[in-house]
Amino acid sequence: MDLQTSVVRKYPATSRLLASSAGLGWSTISAELRSHGVSETKAIIPQHVEICLVVAGNEDGLVKRNGAGLYQEAAPKDGAIWLSPAGIGKEIAITSPIPETMHLYLPTALFDRLKDDFNLPVAPAHLIRHAAGISDEVINYVGRSILSELEVETAAGRVYVETAALTLAARLLQKYCDSEISTVPDLDARPLDHVRLRRTLEYISANIENDITLADLAKVGGQSLFHFARKFTHTMGVSPKRYVSRMRLDKAMAELAEGKFPLAEIALNAGFSSQASFTRAFRRATNMTPQEYRRQRR
Repeated sequence: MDLQTSVVRKYPATSRLLASSAGLGWSTISAELRSHGVSETKAIIPQHVEICLVVAGNEDGLVKRNGAGLYQEAAPKDGAIWLSPAGIGKEIAITSPIPETMHLYLPTALFDRLKDDFNLPVAPAHLIRHAAGISDEVINYVGRSILSELEVETAAGRVYVETAALTLAARLLQKYCDSEISTVPDLDARPLDHVRLRRTLEYISANIENDITLADLAKVGGQSLFHFARKFTHTMGVSPKRYVSRMRLDKAMAELAEGKFPLAEIALNAGFSSQASFTRAFRRATNMTPQEYRRQRR
């Protein structure tokens, strides 16, 4: 089932849809920009992990949430973030209008792809904590960049959004996972600031078909090799090498879904030395061959 059609969320009549990713071909994330009026909503059980980012808020009101044995309330100020794990119901009350809220839905399959990196048990999407009104610079930056693509679609927008979805999932598992057996390293390092992070991610996206070394990324990020590697891993939840590998696979998946290029060319574009090595890496990441994935996406 296509992610855009599988996200079923009933909003009250006081909620108005301002923009949607439906029809944009995004496969690993669904997004909606909404305005919310005063309302009370009963028994919402999300099928996917949901991130709500307040784009234009209202500090005079409150968002009250009751679910999973927790009662939470917070003011919907600009940049405030709410997190909801998959499969856990909640009731929501909004006491004052909120002009713009970005709703991002991440499928459980996206978290399954990251399970081994974080040493997690099954169903990691259900381990994300309920959080209300938090501040997170990475989620805020990535969420707003997705909003830019939602409002003005660019030629490379879909590839970027697929990358951003993986970044968000890794961030949630790194910072907001309730599993006690998660072994995400506690690195004593400040995260990359917005400017360096954006510059690095844009460099990776623009050069994904070329050889990208840690030295290249450290130079772009304006850090020594050692400090850049620590800061990038601290910020993104995965090492630079693993992140680049995933982005190449995501690019390959997008090209497979389009069906325009032969497998050998897709493997080359993704930075693999041969179609055989590409097939092995693809199978490890998705549990299917590139041919099987292409047939499934048709």
